[in-house]
Amino acid sequence: MSLFQILVKGGFMMIPLAICSVIAITILIERLITLRKMKINTNTFVLQVKNMLLRGRVEDAIMLAKNTPGPIAKISAAGLAKHNKPREEIKDSIEAAAKSQVYHLERNLGVLGTVAAISPLIGFLGTVTGMIKAFMQVQNLGGSVDASVLAGGIWEALITTATGLAVGIPALIFYNWLQAKVSNHVFEMQESSTELMDTLLEKEEAHADRNLA
Repeated sequence: MSLFQILVKGGFMMIPLAICSVIAITILIERLITLRKMKINTNTFVLQVKNMLLRGRVEDAIMLAKNTPGPIAKISAAGLAKHNKPREEIKDSIEAAAKSQVYHLERNLGVLGTVAAISPLIGFLGTVTGMIKAFMQVQNLGGSVDASVLAGGIWEALITTATGLAVGIPALIFYNWLQAKVSNHVFEMQESSTELMDTLLEKEEAHADRNLA
């Protein structure tokens, strides 16, 4: 038997498992592409922005943030746009941008986690229904059935469990891996936004002191 013929033996429950596998692969590819596009040298970017701010080149810092990909740059751009506003307004702008970026980072991860959770359950359900059919066949034959017929029904029923695990285990691994990536991005966002706010406030305080002098 070919692999396709074996999978067909699993019955109708193989259809939702096939759908789950397609969904998991699609989300994985989409998230990998998205995270790759967001990848920048965070330390270099933050250092460049801070140097520009300390030299009074606020507009250049804003342009750099707008032209740089990734959530950290977008949060920086939101904060820099309010550079001449009160502290609370700058903070609110950064927090709003951060929430938006976290949402984009976590998009579809809930679906991937659901696929990882339900795939083994769908497989187990397929095995249970397959075993019911196998024993119904034994009953219909009046119990006069040899071991090979019974074994055939059982292994066909177990295909769905094996397939469910084959879909669910990788999906769970990639879900946890992507969650770790997102957590790392969120941590970098928090660190960079704090540095940015401190630099902005230092700049505004220095500017105010010069005006008073």
